[in-house]
Amino acid sequence: MKPTISTETQQNALAAAKAIQKPGQNKEQTKLIAQGIEKGIAEYKKLQKAKARERDKARKQQLKAKFQTTNNINDTDEFNDNSEPKNQFTTATWIAIAMLVLSWLSFGAYIMTA
Repeated sequence: MKPTISTETQQNALAAAKAIQKPGQNKEQTKLIAQGIEKGIAEYKKLQKAKARERDKARKQQLKAKFQTTNNINDTDEFNDNSEPKNQFTTATWIAIAMLVLSWLSFGAYIMTA
């Protein structure tokens, strides 16, 4: 199957062929040169599309790998959370609560005596 070449590419190829045309060169030769340039442009575009597809595949694989490693880390964290129950209040929290209660009691006692 022969790839279709756009009219813009054909015009660019013909312009390039005319730009490099030698003296004494007939129209048929210029047309053949233009066709060669068209084929070169088409091949270049085809290679660029293939490279773009490869870059896109590599990018998607990197995103997929990154997503999987993130999920693995989250799964490990969840496993650790379930295996080791953590206390909601630490010693420092209990001390802070006790100091707050004492300060409010002291304030209440001050208000009552005044």
